Amino acid sequence: MKKIPIYQILKRVQAENIWWEEPNTIPKLFQEFRPRAYLSLLEPLLLKWDPHRAIVFMGPRRVGKTVMIHHAIRNLLNKGISPEKICYFSVDHPLYTGRSLEELLEFYKQATNTDYENEKCYIFFDEIQYLKDWEIHLKIIVDNFRNIKCLVSGSAAAALRLKSIESGAGRFTNFLLPPLMFHEYLELLDLDYLIEREKHPFDFYSTNDIAQLNKHFIHYMNFGGYPEVIFSKEIQSDPGRFIKSDIVDKVLLRDLPGLYGIQDIQELNHLFTTLAFNTANEVSLEELSKGSGVAKNTIKRYIEYLEAAFLIKIIHRIDKNSRRFKRANFFKVYLTNPSIRSALFTQVKQGDEFIGHLAETAIFAQWFHSNTELHYARWKTGEIDIVNIDYESEHNWAVEVKWSDRFIDRPFDLKNVYQFCHANNLKEITVTTLTKTDEITINNVDISFLPASLYCYSVGFNLVKAKNSKGYEEV
Repeated sequence: MKKIPIYQILKRVQAENIWWEEPNTIPKLFQEFRPRAYLSLLEPLLLKWDPHRAIVFMGPRRVGKTVMIHHAIRNLLNKGISPEKICYFSVDHPLYTGRSLEELLEFYKQATNTDYENEKCYIFFDEIQYLKDWEIHLKIIVDNFRNIKCLVSGSAAAALRLKSIESGAGRFTNFLLPPLMFHEYLELLDLDYLIEREKHPFDFYSTNDIAQLNKHFIHYMNFGGYPEVIFSKEIQSDPGRFIKSDIVDKVLLRDLPGLYGIQDIQELNHLFTTLAFNTANEVSLEELSKGSGVAKNTIKRYIEYLEAAFLIKIIHRIDKNSRRFKRANFFKVYLTNPSIRSALFTQVKQGDEFIGHLAETAIFAQWFHSNTELHYARWKTGEIDIVNIDYESEHNWAVEVKWSDRFIDRPFDLKNVYQFCHANNLKEITVTTLTKTDEITINNVDISFLPASLYCYSVGFNLVKAKNSKGYEEV
C-alpha cells in the first residue's frame, strides 16, 4: 500500500490558499457573502501583536465563522500583507488527520518558502476541534513562535471554550460570534433603510415604517439566526431539516456526548426540546425532574452542557428589591437563537400565543454575547423581565417586555413596573410595545415606551458600536 506523498498534501494546502496564485482573491463562495458586523471587532485582534496571543474564534454551528475568516483574510490582503504571509488550513480535511499544528506549519513552509520563525505571518486553523489536544499544540506555537499571529476556530463551541479556559490563560483571546443580531439581519438584507438614525433618549432609534419593521422582526424570529437561511427560500420552506438536523442534532448527538461522555442522548434531547418549548418561561429543577423522571443533579449537568454549547442561556431570579436568592430554585431559560424554536415546532405569526415569548427571546439573544449580567425579578404580585443590577456602582436599569400597545393607553395597569422602580429607587424604565412610541411620567417614574422590534435593533447595534469604540476584550 502506497503512502500519501507530501506533494499531494502540499497541493491541498495550495488549493485552500488560492491568494498565493491569485493575489487579493479569496474563494468565490466566500466573496458572495456580505461581511457581518462582527468582522470590525475581529480585525483589530488580528492586527494586535502585543500582547502576543492566539485568537480562539468560537460560536454555534453555521453562524458564519469560516466565511468571516476569509473576509478577514481578504482585508489583510487589501492592507498590503503579502499573500504568502497568510495561510489557512481546514483542519477537518482527511489529509490532515493525525497531524500536529507544528506539522501543518512545516507544510506551509514547504509550500511558500516562508520562514515563519523569523517572518511575521498569519495562520488560520479552521475546525480545530478535530485535532486532539489542540490547546496544547496552540500553546506551544504561542510560546515559541513570536512572529505567528494565530487564529483557531471551530463549531464544537463547548469543547473550544472549555479547553481554552483550562489551558489558554494569558495566551488565548476568546472571540464569540453569536447568531445574527437583528441589526445585522436588516443590514444583510438591505432593509436598514427602515431605521432612522436620530436617537431617542437612552440610545434608542426610530423607524419610518413600524408595520414593515415588525413584519421583518417576525421573519427574523422564525429564520433570522443563520446567514444562509435568510437568503434561502428553500431552507425557509423546511427550516427543521436545516436547523434541527444540521445544527441542533450535531451538537446533541456528537459534540456534547463526545466532550462530556453523555450516555443517554435521548434524555438530553428530550430536555432540550422541553426547554426550547418553554423559552422565556420560568422553570425549576424540581418540575423538570418530575416531568422527565431524571434526577435533578443530572438535569443540572445537562443544562450546563447546553449552555456551554451556546444553545440556551439561563437567567437567574432576584426579588422585588433586587436581592439574589440563596438557592436558585427557579430560573428562566432562553434559546440563544429564537429561530431554533420555530424549527423545532412551528413558525410564529402575528397574534400567536407564543409570539410574546419569542420576542422576549429575540431581545435576550442580543445581550448574550455581551458581558452584561442580566436577571429577571419576580415576587408574589409582579415580575420584571430584564434587570441589570450593578451592586457596586448602583448603575441599574430595567426593561419590561410587552408585545402589545394597550399599556400606553392604560399605564396604571403597570403596577409591577411602579412597584419595582420604587423599591429600587429607579427613576426611569423601558416598556416595549407592539407599534407605539411614547414617553410618560406616572407615579414619579419616567416610562419610555418603544416597539419591541426597535428595542431589539437598538440593543444589538449599540453593543457592536460600543465594542468597536472600546475594544472587544475590554467590553
